[in-house]
Amino acid sequence: MYYFLDEQISFPHPESVKPSGILAISGDLKLERLLLAYHYGIFPWYNDSEPIIWWCPKPRFVIYPDTVKVAKSMRTFFNNNKYQVTYNKHFTDIIRYCQYSPRSGQDGTWINEDIVQAYTLLHTLGYATSVEVWDGDELVGGLYGVSLGKVFYGESMFSLKSNASRFGFITLAKRLESEGFYIIDCQQPNAYLQSLGGVFISGEEFQNVLKKNRLEWLRR
Repeated sequence: MYYFLDEQISFPHPESVKPSGILAISGDLKLERLLLAYHYGIFPWYNDSEPIIWWCPKPRFVIYPDTVKVAKSMRTFFNNNKYQVTYNKHFTDIIRYCQYSPRSGQDGTWINEDIVQAYTLLHTLGYATSVEVWDGDELVGGLYGVSLGKVFYGESMFSLKSNASRFGFITLAKRLESEGFYIIDCQQPNAYLQSLGGVFISGEEFQNVLKKNRLEWLRR
């Protein structure tokens, strides 16, 4: 049996997560619930035909900003300033591209209208970040995620030209490193993120980072 949420803004403890990575089901995407969820490494991921499913996988797949991998093939892109990167200029465009861009092996997307509205509000209030990748005046890639304290939770990315999202991610990671971020949460593992430096850490190690982050958040 999974834990079913009600109107109260609360979650079961992350240590109680099922082996599947599912922590709870139902609830809503209210601002208060989303912020509480992310402070504890919990995130929504579900299809339109399903109730909201809240995940907190362990072990956790993450990237440390100071260990992001820059492949030799990417160095030419940076040496030649192939693309330009901006932040938080076109959040709506980024999340819409992530919503509608076709993906190999996937039919449709998990980014529904409720997700778009909820994360756009997070962005408006300064909690969600967009990264825009440009080729001249053309938007060719990007990504978005939730940024709380010194932890960045990656949500989705897209590319319209070769390596555009990779260029944006590496640029973001370098920026996060310079700002003292502890970790980039990748949520779910895949070969693409592994090529950028993704590694598994234990659920305990991940929660220790989040606890440190929450304590610093409260001292602000």
